[in-house]
Amino acid sequence: MTGPILFINPNSSRKVTDGIADALAPLRLSNGPGFEAAQIDDGPATIASAEDVARASVDVLEMARSRPDCTAFVTACFSDPGLDLLRTTLPQPSFGLMECGIFTAMARADLFGIVALGPGSVARHRLRIRAMGVEGRLAGELALDNVSAEATGHDDTVFEATLELGKRLKALGAGALVLGCAGFAPRRAALEEKLGIAVIDPVQAAGAMALGAVLKS
Repeated sequence: MTGPILFINPNSSRKVTDGIADALAPLRLSNGPGFEAAQIDDGPATIASAEDVARASVDVLEMARSRPDCTAFVTACFSDPGLDLLRTTLPQPSFGLMECGIFTAMARADLFGIVALGPGSVARHRLRIRAMGVEGRLAGELALDNVSAEATGHDDTVFEATLELGKRLKALGAGALVLGCAGFAPRRAALEEKLGIAVIDPVQAAGAMALGAVLKS
């Protein structure tokens, strides 16, 4: 297959979708598949609850089904909505931001930490971390005060709050920090510079893994 790798943003924020596209730009190859980023226009502004994740799962699958030309799919939300549906329904390889972000962090450090959008996200993420079998590598997950996906990449107050949580996770032993939302993408480099540990943008992590899966030798 030579079609694009499609990142499906299940929220309706154009800024988040644009940030995903910008984060993927360094991974583009002149002779490889391209990346596309698209959002669910009638989705919520932020995937914030278990109900949001459940509804997004169906939306992500339907968008993927409408794009048989794509060579791979990425569900571009940190709760990985629809990932299991994609993998059991479509022939193309499918990836989730949370899985890819965590696996990339574990390749960089013994222990990793996660910054989540809100307390509800932490409980939801814990279930997937347990299913992945990587609880023993988690230094901790700390939550922002229920911020929007868009604010994570564009609000200076949210940036400072993220930085403080990153410092706390570093003190707990995290050698790598996973950013728990696609919206964080514009802030990755600045956070890494200030924290002095690896900071993983799950968008780039998923892009690299998807690219590796579909490149032809």
